[in-house]
Amino acid sequence: MYVNAQYPFVLLALGLFISVTCGLAFEATLKQGVQNWSKARSGKIIEQLQGVQLTLPYLGISAGIWLFLGAGLTIFGLPGWLSIGTSLVLTLLTSGLIWAQLSQVLIQLQQGGSRALDLDVPE
Repeated sequence: MYVNAQYPFVLLALGLFISVTCGLAFEATLKQGVQNWSKARSGKIIEQLQGVQLTLPYLGISAGIWLFLGAGLTIFGLPGWLSIGTSLVLTLLTSGLIWAQLSQVLIQLQQGGSRALDLDVPE
């Protein structure tokens, strides 16, 4: 049975492309939302920011990372089903933890303003 050797490299490049383009959209959406919040100081803006307009690019980033990791593991010789399964578990755990952390930061920003995120604590 013939297997195209270029296939994992195409998926690797495609996953990287998807992650970068969705990452740029995620960054722009997050920056715009925080700028709007800093002007209006409305909790409604933060709630809207946690909605579809930020979730969709984040899911795109996660899908691109899943594809990238799966193709990378396939290049290193793992079977396709194992590569995709392992990368799915890693991606779901990592992206879930990052999303939870981002949600906590946005809640802190909403409740305490930008001073709640100040990392330089005076002694």
